[in-house]
Amino acid sequence: MAKTAETAALTDTRHATGVLATGNPSAAADRGDSGEASEDGGWDLGAIRAQFPILSREVNGHPLAYLDNAASSQQPLRVLHRVERYLREEHANVHRGVHQLSAEATEAYEGARRAVAAHAGTGDPAEIVFTRGTTEAVNLVASSWGDAFIGAGDEIVLTKMEHHSNLVPWQLLAGRTGCDLRFVDVTLEGTLDLDDLDRLLATRPRLVACTHVSNSLGTVNPVREIVDRAHAAGALTLIDGAQAAPHMLTDVAKLGCDFYAFSSHKMCGPTGVGALWARRELLEEMPPYQGGGEMISEVKLEGSSWAKVPHKFEAGTPNISGVVGFGEAARFLADLGSEAIASHEDALKRAALERLDEIEGLRLYGPREERTAVFSFTYGDVHPHDLSTILDQRGIAIRAGHHCNQPLMDHFGISATARASFYFYNSPQEIDALCDGLALAAEVFGGIA
Repeated sequence: MAKTAETAALTDTRHATGVLATGNPSAAADRGDSGEASEDGGWDLGAIRAQFPILSREVNGHPLAYLDNAASSQQPLRVLHRVERYLREEHANVHRGVHQLSAEATEAYEGARRAVAAHAGTGDPAEIVFTRGTTEAVNLVASSWGDAFIGAGDEIVLTKMEHHSNLVPWQLLAGRTGCDLRFVDVTLEGTLDLDDLDRLLATRPRLVACTHVSNSLGTVNPVREIVDRAHAAGALTLIDGAQAAPHMLTDVAKLGCDFYAFSSHKMCGPTGVGALWARRELLEEMPPYQGGGEMISEVKLEGSSWAKVPHKFEAGTPNISGVVGFGEAARFLADLGSEAIASHEDALKRAALERLDEIEGLRLYGPREERTAVFSFTYGDVHPHDLSTILDQRGIAIRAGHHCNQPLMDHFGISATARASFYFYNSPQEIDALCDGLALAAEVFGGIA
């Protein structure tokens, strides 16, 4: 009898993730809606999954197995209800009105900032600047800080595993200023070559920018070590936290970095909103990113002065409903508990590694340890797009392509991979579904070459 991920994970659904299992289904559902863990730390995966309506649907006649979380996670009822409540009962423009609705909208917006700040690990909500996502957060730093403090001949160190969002903005900055970009090498195991980092730091670059977790390899980089080495060389540090913030309380104080960027839609919140955390003194020094309403203190025909941070960087009417949902998502994750989330995801990771290792012809990219439950792979000579299409016929949603990591694909001599990425609401049975779907692909293509 074939081993299943359900047994390999050694994960009982009563203690997987969610809320405490109980003989009272309605009580479990109530606790699941609040997102709160039980006092003894027990979790009920079924109750948690029930908070994500989309997970109960079928695709092509099969139960949906949503394994595309590195691209975008799903939203729980708690977030959906909070956004709906704002739209139905509280909608008004923020910060500018003295009427009741504006006051309520402003409190919802700034309350979300406090929740996101708590998730990031800062006690100063003014260090959180709301953006359209990680991409805009990095662009904000590259345009504001970069244009003000980087010049011809200065060096910025990146890595070969960066998402395009943490590469292209710096290429644009290099085009504007004449600065030079340098890249830390990636080992065959999919980790950063820290000896190469030290070599690049010897020329004393102005900034080191790297991803916290690789969106293609799942590699968890040693951020604190990288930050310490960069600071010792006199460089500031920017961390792309898009793939880390959904899975852990970030704690920028412990990381020691200078900038940290992350997105709502990968951590159970709405799309089109994210955040930049930066040390307050840096935000004070940086010029505005965009001009317009809200970001000003006083405007005269001859010139203007700027609002205090963070509003100096939030020009125009913001995505209020998105920010409100972002804040609720941060509270939801906090109530679930980062340790419980990590424990379940670690069980999924180990079960998936064991099952995928058994599949002949499948090549998995990335390290064995110090990784998240993100699995990029190739399967013989079957194109990843064909794999994705066949899996979709079984209701299994994965991603196929270069994952906005074309230089990394070039590094490994491939054009694309298939990628299955798990989150805390995924189950061991979905690992089994993935592996069964890959077996079907092998049949469809007459074996794996």
